[in-house]
Amino acid sequence: MTSPVRVALTQAVNAYPAMPPSVEDLPSLAGKLDALRDANLDHHATLIAEAKRRGAAMVQLGELFAYPYFAVTEHPMWRELAEDAFDGPSVTRMRALAREHELVIVAPIYELDPRSGRRFNTAVVIDAGGAVLGSYRKSHIPHGDNEQASYRERYYYDASDGDMRPVAGGSVSGNRYFPVFDTAVGKLGVAICYDRHFDGVMRSLAAGGAEIVACPAVTFGAKSHRLWHIESATDAARHRLFIACSNKLGAERPWDVAFFGDSHVMGPNGEVPRVYVPDDNPELVLFDLYLEECQGPDPAGWNIQGDRRGDIYSA
Repeated sequence: MTSPVRVALTQAVNAYPAMPPSVEDLPSLAGKLDALRDANLDHHATLIAEAKRRGAAMVQLGELFAYPYFAVTEHPMWRELAEDAFDGPSVTRMRALAREHELVIVAPIYELDPRSGRRFNTAVVIDAGGAVLGSYRKSHIPHGDNEQASYRERYYYDASDGDMRPVAGGSVSGNRYFPVFDTAVGKLGVAICYDRHFDGVMRSLAAGGAEIVACPAVTFGAKSHRLWHIESATDAARHRLFIACSNKLGAERPWDVAFFGDSHVMGPNGEVPRVYVPDDNPELVLFDLYLEECQGPDPAGWNIQGDRRGDIYSA
């Protein structure tokens, strides 16, 4: 058996210490959004350094990691946080950290496309050494309510248009909506949060050659938690890949929505155990992935994709 790829997932909540006490007071943050983002970038820099110290080769940051989950309510102020996916402050900082620590970093940001002026929920894939390999834009955008709170994501960003800026030597997949990147740790695809519920997403990433799918999420509510492991376990077994699901752990002022955390990795043969660390940090969880599990005969004797009968299914 070859050496494993150690992957770290962060599950941090907003680190900015001066959040207002109520939703009505949120406008007081106007003019302070750069400081808010900087506080979160500093906090994640500490987590990335700790992940490297614990042997990680890849760090998957949380959905919209540099900000609180502002989509609980609608306020135009938050739209000012959108930034460039190549030269914005979040990616610039993460590229420097990827270079410093020789890590692959998946950095999900709030993107402003300078060509179109449109905003997207985007994950930027940075290779060890700091090169941007490309990005993925969230394809499915939720807008609704559950028993805990609302999620008003369509107010802030659009669904993917598949028009991510090309990078030389970037995606190895022919699918412009679901790119796959050949990174220092293996072939990596991304699906963001709500994307995980749609049956064509993991199939498309697996068809594009993905061995690992980063699935950063901000999720809450009883049904979401009940299906959190079931969906990833089923898709990982069906498509023979590793699916890394991360989620915030805790609550953020002033909305105080309880994010259940429970970040995990499912592989072709089941759940991947967390790496035991005696002084464990709840904001950082680590897993060892043996990528050879994606290849060769399935231990169950299955050939699900080879035996799939495309001629009998409804569109």
